[in-house]
Amino acid sequence: MNRFLLTPVAAAASALALLIPSAQAETNFGQVAMHVAYMLQNHHYSKQDFDDKVSGEMLHNYLNMLDFKHIFFTEQDVAGFKDKYETTLDDHVLMRNISPAIEIYDIYKQRVKERVDFLKKALDANKFTFDSKRTIEIKRDKAPWPKDKAAQDKLWLEIIEDNLLAERIADETHERDEKKKAEKAAAKKAATAEAKPDAKSEAVPTDERKVIEAPKPTADGETTPKVAVKKEKDKDKELTPKERVLKDYTRLLESIDENDTKEVVNFFLSSLATAYDPHTEYMSTDESDNFKIHMQHQLVGIGALLGQKDDGAEIQGIVVGGPADKQGVLKLNDRIIAVAQGDDEFVDVKYLKLQKIVDMIRGEVNTTVRIKIVPADDPSGNKIISIVRDKVPLKEKLANAELLVTPPDLGKTLKVGWINLSNFYADMENGTVSTSVDVERLLRRLMKEKIDGLVLDLRDNGGGSLDEAIKLTGLFIPAGPVVQAKDWRGSITWRDCENEKPVYDGPMIVLTNKASASASEILAAALQDYRRALIVGDKSTFGKGTVQTILPVERYMPFFSDKKGAGDLKVTIQKFYRIAGGSTQLKGVEADIPLPSIRDVLDIGESSAENPLPYDTIPARKYPLFRKEPFPIEEINARVKSRIAANPEFQTVMDESKRLKEKIDHNTVSLNLKEREQERLDTEARRDKQTEERAKRAKEVAERIKDNGFKTYHLTLDNVDKPDLVPESAFSKEMNSGMRTASKDDDSGSDESKFPYGVEPVKLETIHILRDLLELDHKPTTAAKTGDKSQASTKAQ
Repeated sequence: MNRFLLTPVAAAASALALLIPSAQAETNFGQVAMHVAYMLQNHHYSKQDFDDKVSGEMLHNYLNMLDFKHIFFTEQDVAGFKDKYETTLDDHVLMRNISPAIEIYDIYKQRVKERVDFLKKALDANKFTFDSKRTIEIKRDKAPWPKDKAAQDKLWLEIIEDNLLAERIADETHERDEKKKAEKAAAKKAATAEAKPDAKSEAVPTDERKVIEAPKPTADGETTPKVAVKKEKDKDKELTPKERVLKDYTRLLESIDENDTKEVVNFFLSSLATAYDPHTEYMSTDESDNFKIHMQHQLVGIGALLGQKDDGAEIQGIVVGGPADKQGVLKLNDRIIAVAQGDDEFVDVKYLKLQKIVDMIRGEVNTTVRIKIVPADDPSGNKIISIVRDKVPLKEKLANAELLVTPPDLGKTLKVGWINLSNFYADMENGTVSTSVDVERLLRRLMKEKIDGLVLDLRDNGGGSLDEAIKLTGLFIPAGPVVQAKDWRGSITWRDCENEKPVYDGPMIVLTNKASASASEILAAALQDYRRALIVGDKSTFGKGTVQTILPVERYMPFFSDKKGAGDLKVTIQKFYRIAGGSTQLKGVEADIPLPSIRDVLDIGESSAENPLPYDTIPARKYPLFRKEPFPIEEINARVKSRIAANPEFQTVMDESKRLKEKIDHNTVSLNLKEREQERLDTEARRDKQTEERAKRAKEVAERIKDNGFKTYHLTLDNVDKPDLVPESAFSKEMNSGMRTASKDDDSGSDESKFPYGVEPVKLETIHILRDLLELDHKPTTAAKTGDKSQASTKAQ
C-alpha cells in the first residue's frame, strides 16, 4: 500500500533507544543501488531517465555531502572525480557497481586524515597571535575547492586560527557568564536576607560550607553528588583551546572511520535521490525505522533518550511509564558503556556512534536487553541492568492545547483556544494514531469552555500525512475540495473533506512561520482560500508543494535475494495545488497579517534548496466561500503596524534581522582577536540591555495588573476529558512530554515568563489580532449554505 506523505525534509535520526531489530544481513548493495535507480526513473514525477545529466548531479551532490565546506578535497581531486565519473555513474549504478562510492569515500577519508595530521603539526609549529587584519569566509558551500595542497595548507592555517580564536572567545564569554551568575545569585541571596532579617538560623556556618556540594536528592528520588556531575560536564572546559580543537577534528576522523559500506551507500544513494528533487530521498533501514517513529509517535524499546558522550551514551531522558521507568534502576545521567542481547556477551560501546548504540538497544516486544552502565551517583563503579523491551508512546510531539483567558488590562476578557500542532502524524499501517482525531478531542473541549476564538499554531510544523491534513481541514469547513494534485501525465485530481458541517465555525487564526511546510501549507492555503481563517506569521511558509510516497526497495528486488538492508525510497510522485489554482511550490502561503521575523532573512525554504520543482498553476475548482465578505485585512494590518511600531520586542527583531542580513551578505569574519572580542562584547551588551529593558517592562506590567494577568490552562490528550482544567501553576514539562529529563543549570522557567504578561511577543500579538477580528467583524461567522452559488476567484494565488 502506498503511503502519501507531505514532509519537507528527511526525518532526523532519532536519538532514542528504539524499535525493531536492525538488519545485520549481507545485503548486496550494488543490487540495491540498481533497483533504486530504476525506481527513480519509473516513479518520480519528472520521469527523468538516469542519464549523464543526472550522473553529474549525483556526483555533485555526493562530493558536497561529504565535503560541504569545500575544505578537504582540492580542485585536483574534484577534477579527477569529474573526469572519471561525471558522465559514468549512471552506467556503474545500473551495472550494480558501487565501487565509485567506496573509492571516493576512501579518498575523502584519507584527505580528512591528512588534514588532521596537518592540524596537529600546525598547532605545535605555529604561534597564532590573532593580530592580523585578515578575514575568513563563514559559509564555504559555494566557495571553490582549494586549487592544490599549497592553497589548502594556507586555507587550513586560517581555519585553525579561526577555531582557536572561537575557543578563546568562548572561554572568556564563559568566564563572564559565570561571573554574572555569581553576582545574580549573591544579589538574590542578599535580597532574601534583607527580607528575612531574623532568619539567622538559615545561614550556613563557615565550617559547614563544604557541605553545600554534598549529595542531594534528584527528581528520581536518588542521590546524585553534584561535584561529580559537574566535573563530568566541565571536562571539556578543562582542556585548552588547542586541545579542544584537536579533539573535535579527531572525533570527526573517528566518526568517518566508523562508517561501513551500508552507511557509505546510504550517502551515495541519497545523492542520487536528491538529484531528482530535494524531497526525494533514499532511506536506510535505520532512517526508515526512525521515520515510522516520527509519524506514529510510538516505538518499541526501553523508553530512554540517549545523548552522545565521550565514552558511551548518556541517559538524558526517561519516558514516564516506559520499560526503563517501570524497571526503576536506570537513572538520568547514567552512562551506557556496554550492551548485550539477552544472555549474550556484552559488547563494548565506548566511542561508538550514537546510532550504532541505539541499534544495539533495539529489539522486539518482550525481548530482553542488558546494559552496563556507569551510574551518575557512583562514577567510579558500574552496574548491569536488564530491561524487557515494550511499546513506548512518545507524547511530546502530540497535539496539545491551551485555554488562555485574557486579563482586563487588555480590554474585554476573551477566552482564546490555542492548539499546538508540531506535525501531521498518523499510523499508516494500523491506523491507531491520528492527528485529526486528537485535535478534534482538544477542539471539542475548548468549545465546551465557550472560547471566543481559536488559534491553530502550525509554527515549525514540517508536514506529515496528506490524509490527516485533509481530515483536519474538515474540522473547520463543510464538505468540499481541500487540495488538488497533478501527476507526471498532467492528470489532475482533487481531495475533499467529507464531513457535512464543520466541528468549529467560530473566529479562527492559523499561525505559521517559514518552517511551516507541506501538509501545514495545504491546510493553511485551503482555509485562506475558503476565507475561513486569517493566516498570521512570517511573510510566507516553506514553499513545498510536492507529494511523496514510500516504496520499499525490497519489493523490487529478486525473490531470493537478501533484502533486509535494502531500505526505502521516498519519491515525489505529484505536485499539489490550492483549490484556487495556485501552488505553494517555491512561494509558500503568504500571510494575510505578516509579523516581523528573523527567519525572513535566513536562507531557508524551498527556494533555497537545490533542484526544486518549478512553480506553476492549474485551473481553480469551484467551492463555496465560508464567508461572503473578505476579512478586514487592511484595517487589521493598520492596527498591527501601529502596535509593532510601539512594541520594543518587534523593534528588536527587526534590528537583529537587519544585522543578521548584513552578516550573511558579508559572509566573512575577522581573524583579529580585538575585533572579534569587541564584536562579541558589543553583542553581549546589546543583548543584556534588551534583557534588562524586557525585565523592566515585565515588572511594570506585573505591578500594574497584580494578580489579574493571563489565566492559562493546559490540555493534553491525557487530561482533555477530565472535569477540571489544569492551570499553568500545576502543569509541568513532564506532563506535556511524558518524559523525565535532566535539569539544566539555566532551567529557571519558561522563556515566555520573561516577557510582559508572561506571553511571548508573537503569541501576544496574535491574541491582539484575534481581538481586532472580533471587533471589526461584527457579523457572526457561519458556514455557507449548501445551495450557495458564490464561488472563489479562479485567479491563482
